[in-house]
Amino acid sequence: MITIRPAAARGVTTLDWLDSRHSFSFGDYYDPAHMGFGPLRVINEDRVQPGKGFGAHGHRDMEIVSYVLSGALEHRDSMGRDTLIRPGEVQRMSAGKGVMHSEFNASDIDPVHFLQIWILPERAGLEPSYAQAMIPDGERRGRLRLVATRGGRDDTLPIHQDVDIYAALLAPGDRVSHPLVAGRKAWLQVARGSVTLNGVAMSEGDGAAIQDETALDIVGVKDGELLLFDMVQ
Repeated sequence: MITIRPAAARGVTTLDWLDSRHSFSFGDYYDPAHMGFGPLRVINEDRVQPGKGFGAHGHRDMEIVSYVLSGALEHRDSMGRDTLIRPGEVQRMSAGKGVMHSEFNASDIDPVHFLQIWILPERAGLEPSYAQAMIPDGERRGRLRLVATRGGRDDTLPIHQDVDIYAALLAPGDRVSHPLVAGRKAWLQVARGSVTLNGVAMSEGDGAAIQDETALDIVGVKDGELLLFDMVQ
């Protein structure tokens, strides 16, 4: 079963410096029908104006993944990290028993466009930790490239939950397939462009909750970028 979460149905937060679209309940946007999907709790698509951002704030007991689509995102945290995240880079911060961080647009000229994902960890009270990796375009073009896994297998970013995260860049006509084993489900998020998922049309900003499917067939329609989450039920 594939249930589309249309881009236009997402929650919206609009400030003079921020445009944020929420696939699931977040902040002042509350939707009891969309509180998450399995351990996937938040997918926010954020556009932040030049020189602006989220000041220091705290998190705990959450795996936070940031995926930059354009621009550059500056990350600082109470673990002493001060880094930039650019297109093609994936960042994972385990908030664990508590961490403070801030996120700012690193440019005074260009906006930054990124996805921020929150995943519930397998247990509470972990030590906070951080990891970041560049995934070259060539490794994502026309294929599903594994970027994060439980424990960091196959040289991927480690996350503390049974979720495999894949990224792909698909040109028109590109086709990728992915098996879903029994007892697992998936979420597909179209970050840019458009695709079909098992024959179902999806456009930029759309998400799809996938259950009781044995295989996924994803075909590029318009040059696009997507994230696939293969997760425990």
